[in-house]
Amino acid sequence: MAKLYFNYSTMNAGKSTVLLQASYNYRERGMQTFLLTAQLDNRAGEARIASRIGIGEAAETFDQNTDLFAVIRARLADGPCACIFIDEAQFLTKEQVWQLARTVDDLKIPVMCYGLRVDFRGELFPGSAALLALADEMREVRTICHCGKKATMVVRMGGDGNALREGAQVQIGGNETYVSLCRRHWREAVET
Repeated sequence: MAKLYFNYSTMNAGKSTVLLQASYNYRERGMQTFLLTAQLDNRAGEARIASRIGIGEAAETFDQNTDLFAVIRARLADGPCACIFIDEAQFLTKEQVWQLARTVDDLKIPVMCYGLRVDFRGELFPGSAALLALADEMREVRTICHCGKKATMVVRMGGDGNALREGAQVQIGGNETYVSLCRRHWREAVET
């Protein structure tokens, strides 16, 4: 039975690594997969999903105007597909999450979404909020804070080395910009 999955975490937990491994497992068994990632995050290059540990794959991209149901249906016209994988799922719109739910319900194909749950301010991304509401299954990909506890939050660091409290929700960056923390250390970082 096909399901809509949301694999979520904070920064640097290995979401892209898990996605690429799962896709590889399908292909190793002779099944095709379809990979999509947000067009605005091109840190790994255009139309590419890559992990900090050095693995990567080509992917189709989406932006906020992409009709994902139509894109997936067009991909299926080219041949069978066992699973759809979405990286950077926090950048999906609510409408796109509904399109993915329709893919699962009407086309009977599992959709595995990987993304951040909250931003540096501790607020849900719109795509993540919709996935939390609509996903059939949710899985947390875990990473740790410097104290050893589970990291569930992320801070955006300013040029002065202090945590920022304000700014646009979306700013593409990696270890040079974001630090994953437990809730207690996140509170300490943003309240000082």
